[in-house]
Amino acid sequence: MQTWHIHIKGQVQGVGFRPFVCLLAQQFQLTGWVNNDVDGVHIEFNSVKQKATDFLKTILEKPPILAQITAHELTEVSAKTFSYFNIKISQHKGKPNLLLTPDAAICADCTNELFDSDNRRNAYPFITCTNCGPRYSIIQRLPYDRPFTTMDTFKMCPNCRKEYKNKTNRRYFSQTNSCPDCPIQLNLFDTKQQAITATTSAIIDSICSFWETGKIVAIKGIGGYLLTGDASNESVVQVLRQKKHRLSKPFAVMFPSLKLLKKELVVNKKEQELLTSISAPIVLLKNKKTSDTLAPSIAPNLDYFGALIPYTPLYQLLLKKFDKPIIATSGNISNSPIIYDNKKAIKELSLIADFIVTNNRKIVIPQDDSVVKFTHFKQQKIILRRSRGYAPTYISTTLNFSSKTILAMGAMLKSTFSLAHQSNCFVSQYLGDLDNFDTQENYKHTLHHFLNIFQTQPEIILIDKHPQYPSSIYGQALAAQFNLPSSGIQHHEAHFAAILGEHNLVDSQQPILGIIWDGTGLGNDGHIWGGEFFVYQNYQFERKHHLDYVDFILGDKMAKEPRISALSFCWDITEAMPILKEKFSKIEWSIYHKLLEKGSALKTASIGRLFDAVASLVGILDKQTYEGEAAMLLETKALQYYQKNGLSANFSFFDENKDNFNFTTRHILRLLLADLRQEASREYIAAHFHFLLVKYIEDVAIAQNIRQLTFSGGVFQNALLVDLIIHHLGAKFDLYFHKEMSPNDENISFGQLVHYHIKNCNTTL
Repeated sequence: MQTWHIHIKGQVQGVGFRPFVCLLAQQFQLTGWVNNDVDGVHIEFNSVKQKATDFLKTILEKPPILAQITAHELTEVSAKTFSYFNIKISQHKGKPNLLLTPDAAICADCTNELFDSDNRRNAYPFITCTNCGPRYSIIQRLPYDRPFTTMDTFKMCPNCRKEYKNKTNRRYFSQTNSCPDCPIQLNLFDTKQQAITATTSAIIDSICSFWETGKIVAIKGIGGYLLTGDASNESVVQVLRQKKHRLSKPFAVMFPSLKLLKKELVVNKKEQELLTSISAPIVLLKNKKTSDTLAPSIAPNLDYFGALIPYTPLYQLLLKKFDKPIIATSGNISNSPIIYDNKKAIKELSLIADFIVTNNRKIVIPQDDSVVKFTHFKQQKIILRRSRGYAPTYISTTLNFSSKTILAMGAMLKSTFSLAHQSNCFVSQYLGDLDNFDTQENYKHTLHHFLNIFQTQPEIILIDKHPQYPSSIYGQALAAQFNLPSSGIQHHEAHFAAILGEHNLVDSQQPILGIIWDGTGLGNDGHIWGGEFFVYQNYQFERKHHLDYVDFILGDKMAKEPRISALSFCWDITEAMPILKEKFSKIEWSIYHKLLEKGSALKTASIGRLFDAVASLVGILDKQTYEGEAAMLLETKALQYYQKNGLSANFSFFDENKDNFNFTTRHILRLLLADLRQEASREYIAAHFHFLLVKYIEDVAIAQNIRQLTFSGGVFQNALLVDLIIHHLGAKFDLYFHKEMSPNDENISFGQLVHYHIKNCNTTL
């Protein structure tokens, strides 16, 4: 009998792959072994060639639900004789060359057991199996085995150990296995940081009682603490806003079930599939406005709610008992990282929450909930935040990264880092805005965890060209510490490279137009870019066109106050001045006029600031309380118009004899001012503005004679703009939007990796 060896690479650890192979081997009547190693899963067995081939084919066709296979190899090895098939103890020698498995939502089998009164795990809030539960958040070392996770401190009871060794059991080799006899413990604390002695069932009853009486409860989940409260209680929402310092940014809402969610929100097939998927993100859904169950200030002035259904057994138990939706927002003060350490939670969250619920399963790496939406008309998927359930592995069958270890530090807002290591690519979860010290510390903690578990050190460090970004400063410090080369990559070229990488366009023989629109990014000329048109051809990036420059004044204040953007963009438009003057005090008007008369050395060409300017000009918002608020409200008004009139609604555009490719911000603003003089509705003007932006893209594409159009940057989180582009340009051009990355600055670190390899390796990524 011949002996064969199979090597499987990919996302194959922490997914139940070894038990799956073991059971399949029994079906094929094979003898041998399977184990985890630092470079994937290895299988060795006795078989004739045809059966070995069929065995591998079945593995590839029907792998475990969480598995993603990227490579496989079947080879004949020196003959050995095996008496049976078993799982061998994992090998730990050498440096890991593995993909990391994201955390997974509770599966259907565990849910059934959770509510089965005859099951020994009935009402156990930490039920898991090989198909679900925490993975990435609890990994301390690789390969993925219980001793290398935070489950190592929990000793399995005899029943759990029996399941763990039973080849026919769903929990065969389940590394997160536990039950009420060897439990992960819930604990309840009050605002005085005093423990309240209670059983698990009593704690669950108490939480629901707290919600009923208007209390705020901080609860530890898979990726960190969530602040929770009754979503129908307006006073609870207002108190939470005040304590969290989150004046108007929307809160996410967790519903007890899909059935109850559908009573409040519009849910289509794609959205339902995502809500109930193993990733279980927050999904933005349209409000039906047919009931008053949800408190009005959850998402002020917006037509969409961020919604999710319980993705852990604890939340399933709580929400089934409470039977109403709850607020479920990150456990932090706004702009700080999510809290995940028990001691820190008891100390700091007691300033916000009335009660804190901890558990004694440690979290190694914190994560916020992921956020996704689909465009209203075309159902184009847009990832707004890539975190729990998605991060950190990026799997591509078309990109072949080099074997060098390259660290890309990302940007400042919506920060991530990316690591190219042994031909794999890892993109960290969303890590927040690095203008906050605690966020910087969490960024460093996560980064060093990556380097430690892969037992590696970068050979090259990539940074944003902005020298004052904390990520750039830290990247330079690491480069100096380890005596490594570093390279600065322009922000918007990194955005462009990210979309090229996602769509395997790096080797395109045809020119590609990159429409890169966002709020800010330091340009190669020293000005603030953000309304960019690049052409990519022959592995080169060239900036071909951009939005008109205007004066960038008052630093960060300009980004926070749309009225300042309106004043700068409309500075030489006389008819705008009476409208704008009402938005400023006499002193402000005088000072800002002097600044603009003098002119600023720093200019901006940002579409993000243009959105702000239009929102202020038409009376929607003059001062923002969170990033992107003005643009979101402007999109909401425009969407209301298009929902009534359809995407084909047309608007006048430029004079009939106007040559193509002469778009100016002055012209578009004058068109909108004309709308105002004619007393057009805000909805009409907002819709007109969105339409003009699509025409702008079309004009530039025609002028450049390019058919392939790619889109990246935070502006393309705007679902309506994406719909309009698809509707008006889809038949004329090939359009590419992000698929697995967010269009915002989360993709910068990935783009830095792609950009570096384009410039240094051409076709070898």
